[in-house]
This record gives sequence, C-alpha cells and structure tokens, in this order.
Amino acid sequence: MQRKSPSKPRVGQALTVAVERVLRPLFRILLRNHMSFKAFVDIAKDTYVGVAADEFGIPGKKTSVSRIALLSGMTRKEVQRLLDAPPANDAEAGERYNRAARVVAGWVRDPDFSDADGNPRVLSLQDGGAGFAELVRRFSGDIPFRAILDELLRVRVVEKVDDNTVRLKTRAYVPESGDADKLNILGNDVADLVTTIDHNLQHGAADPFFQRKVMYDNVPVEALEEFRRLSGAQAQSLLERLDKWLSQHDRDTSGTSGTGQVRTGIGIYYFEEDIASQRPRELKKPRGSKS
Repeated sequence: MQRKSPSKPRVGQALTVAVERVLRPLFRILLRNHMSFKAFVDIAKDTYVGVAADEFGIPGKKTSVSRIALLSGMTRKEVQRLLDAPPANDAEAGERYNRAARVVAGWVRDPDFSDADGNPRVLSLQDGGAGFAELVRRFSGDIPFRAILDELLRVRVVEKVDDNTVRLKTRAYVPESGDADKLNILGNDVADLVTTIDHNLQHGAADPFFQRKVMYDNVPVEALEEFRRLSGAQAQSLLERLDKWLSQHDRDTSGTSGTGQVRTGIGIYYFEEDIASQRPRELKKPRGSKS
C-alpha cells in the first residue's frame, strides 16, 4: 500500500492561503466595478476549462471532454457547453495598448525626439523626420498617426500645446483616465507576474526567472513620500535603460533578424500596506453555535 506524501496537505493549505491573498485585492476591484460573484464564477469556469484543454492534455492525444471534467471537477455537460461557447476576445484593446506604449517609449528613448538634455521634445504633428507622424511611423507601423494621437489624448498621456503641436505629459503609458484602459493593464501585468511565479515554482532550481522585491515592515509614514519619489525615479531610469536595449533587439523597431518570436520584459512594482490597520479575521463559528 502506497503511503501518502505528508507534504501534500501542507501544499494544499499553502495554496489555499495563497489563492485567498491573491483574490482579496482582485475581489476589491470586482466589487468596486459592480461585477457579481456569478459573473466571476462564469469567467473562472470558462478559464478553468480553457487551461485544462490547452495545457493539461496527454501528449499525443486530443484532450477529451471527460478528461477536462475530471481535472476541473465540472460535469461533462457543463464542460461541453463552455467549449462550445464563443471565446471572449479583446485583442483590439491589447493591440491599442501595445502600439500606444511603443510610441511613448520611443518618444522618451529616441534622440531624434529628445532635446539636448535628453527630455522628450514638444513635437509638431508633421515635421519631416522629427514630428509626431514620424514617431508613430517608426514605432507603431502603418497605423495612421492621428489614431494614435487620439488614443494618447483620450487617456491624457499627451496634451496639445496648440493645433499643430503636442507635448508628452508622462514618460510611460499609464492612462490618467479610462477605467477600461487601466483594467486592461491589470490583466496584462498581473498575468505576467503570476506566470513568472508559476515558472519559478516549476523550474526555479534549474532555470529561474528574476523575481525580487525589497520590503521592510516597520517604516514610519513620514518616510513614504521620499521613498515613493526615490523608488519611482530609479525604477523609471532602470526601465528606460532596459527599454533601449530591448528596442535594439526587437525586429519591429530595429530590423534585426533571428528565429522565433518571444515576448519578454521586466516589471517593477511599488507597494505599501498599513500594518496597524490590519485586524485578524474572526474565526467562523460552527453552524448552530451560540455567542
């Protein structure tokens, strides 16, 4: 008789705690944006089935409805219904984000669009090889420059100085307005972080992805403003240096050759939590118990 591994219960408990920690800030966003629990469950079911079908099949065999049902704990009928449903697709929003982000990064990085001090110049809309139209052509392909301009104006990343001149307000594509755009960034960035953690859980010993943070848990409130400024400035400087290196190796921006097509990058994120305001959750009483 095979003995059960004593580590399994501990892994299950650790996973439960980890999932709760991940879901709490996510649920805060869902509740604030009026997404019902039923809507969340529908998304979770559909994604569970999609991942099981795409990534947990048996090599050399087509993944069956029965196998997906076994992995997910759903009925075969529900699995089939979800497989037959048309997929949700917001590729347009993702492409809009990528194009706009590339234009902003190019504006910051490319010396053709910077002043003598290395700061992004105020650009005329069409000025030969140094205007906004050329910036868009160089970093966003064949899309009309006015479409990118309208997008950057909409999310308040740029502003018009006059009818023929625009100024960059921030050195990164971080929309000041538009909840849909900010939520699209949530989907992209959180997914990347969780994917890195998943890789390190599976392959961290042999092929780790960089995943670090610095954290102290007894910092006075008076130090936060300076740390926000310091961390923001140094993180932005590092990201701009790495962006310059990657741009020299990306086929869309440099014309280099090579095999395959890989999406790669690095993210740095700031966080803070008011420890003094945290209270341990009350233990749930069994049904029928009295206070």
